[in-house]
Amino acid sequence: MSDQHPEEPALPDDVWERFARDTEHDIRASAPKEPSARARMVTQRLRQQDAQGVRPVGWRAPPAAARRPRGRAWTVLGLLLALAVAVVAMKPSLIPGDPFGDRSTADSPAELPAETARPSAPPSSAAPDTPTLDHPFAGSPALRWADGESGIVLPPAEAVGSLTKAQVATALQETKTLLVDANLSPKTLLGGRPTAALGVLDPKQSHVLADLDRSLAAPGEKYDPLLLFSRFDPGEVRLVGKVVKVRGRITFARGENASAASVRVHADYTFVYPLSRADSTEVARTIVRRVVDTELADPAQYTVTPGRLQLVRYDESAGNSACGIHDGFLHPQFSSATATGAPAPGPTTDPYDRSRDLVQGDSRLCGTVSRT
Repeated sequence: MSDQHPEEPALPDDVWERFARDTEHDIRASAPKEPSARARMVTQRLRQQDAQGVRPVGWRAPPAAARRPRGRAWTVLGLLLALAVAVVAMKPSLIPGDPFGDRSTADSPAELPAETARPSAPPSSAAPDTPTLDHPFAGSPALRWADGESGIVLPPAEAVGSLTKAQVATALQETKTLLVDANLSPKTLLGGRPTAALGVLDPKQSHVLADLDRSLAAPGEKYDPLLLFSRFDPGEVRLVGKVVKVRGRITFARGENASAASVRVHADYTFVYPLSRADSTEVARTIVRRVVDTELADPAQYTVTPGRLQLVRYDESAGNSACGIHDGFLHPQFSSATATGAPAPGPTTDPYDRSRDLVQGDSRLCGTVSRT
């Protein structure tokens, strides 16, 4: 036996050639490739968006408007819808046109336009209704009148005689201040001193201020504060709500002096006050009509205080207030109570009638009213 290993057979040439070819292909396939210019650009943009915290939207993702809310989003949407339905159910008038016919429009009818001239007739009667604490103007023509100060609408000012437009505007505004404080201020209505109203009057018209001060301090038949101020005894009645209804107009013209150095402001207003007694829910209304004339004179031609008013005329007529009582307060009469004071010997009048002039001396008449 020989000590040498037998010789191994050599690979055939075709097998070796195939092995070399396959090995080269595998090496080429697994080698890293250089990216194209477009691939490098896309890669760089994605890296920048990632650094800015921007997530790209998948090209197969639907647009945001087409995505459906899920989970909590549906819950929130449902709650909002339920809330909207509840609000509309409680107040249907929130929907344009009030399709459910909410009765609130009947309780608050459209306000009348401002009065610009004397009416030709009394206001028509309102639907019969009983006033209550919640609806104190029910059954009254004043239901459609303006509320409080908004009912005193000033006309545009114009120069008059030697007075400038600004001076005429002052006369109008000061007259409004007088009317508001004398007839609408809660302090005045409850018997307090009408400080603002007195403050617009010229202190150089000393006799007028002296008479007004005396009427407020010691009211009587001769010195009656009700000629200019609306006042109620807080120990007897209380105002119902915070609204006083107002209707009227204010105009101005050249003063009556020959030099045309003043402007006269004419105010004619009716105020409707709802009241009740402290121990009752019954509501009564007192209607007061006032005519007030003021004048602002040119301080360059008259000895007056610049910007202060001269009080020329003040008259009033009150409907539904006891006659023969001169204590400086209006005393509304309630249907459930026995009337106080002297009997009413005068004629029956309509306190809402603004078609007639209020003449001096009407405040002294003591009659009955056709409606309140």
